[in-house]
Amino acid sequence: MKFTVVVLLAFLWLFVPQAHATSFTGKLVKVLDGDTVEVMHDGKAERIRLAQIDCPEKNQPFGQAAKKYVLDIAAHKVVTVEVDTVDRYGRTVGEVFLPDGSNLNKQIVGAGYAWQYKRYSKDDSYADLELGARVQRLGLWQDKAPVPPWEWRKGTR
Repeated sequence: MKFTVVVLLAFLWLFVPQAHATSFTGKLVKVLDGDTVEVMHDGKAERIRLAQIDCPEKNQPFGQAAKKYVLDIAAHKVVTVEVDTVDRYGRTVGEVFLPDGSNLNKQIVGAGYAWQYKRYSKDDSYADLELGARVQRLGLWQDKAPVPPWEWRKGTR
């Protein structure tokens, strides 16, 4: 019995890395696009997919503007990543908090550079931020007919 418990714990420790790590702090060293960054963790850059949101793709209208926005407010800052999960591509998915405690994911939506990714988000505060950006015609909401990235991706494959 004792051996079985030890084997089970070893398995969990080796193959379920997020079971013991819910957050970490590190320098945001790279912005790949509006919703994907790299943060230093345990001596290496870890790719983080920002939870709850979906930004325009790089070659989509406002894709470069979303990336620039994230660069301007978060690049080279020490941030805290609250880990939600690991996605099918091996990226850590989570919310990123800036040194002042503000939520980067929510700031991007509030500034009009992302949609709430309703397929993966049920947090009403993101919907409220998106609506506010739409009403104020911020960022991508300046476009007369913005195309959500999940639809854009279907059209480009």
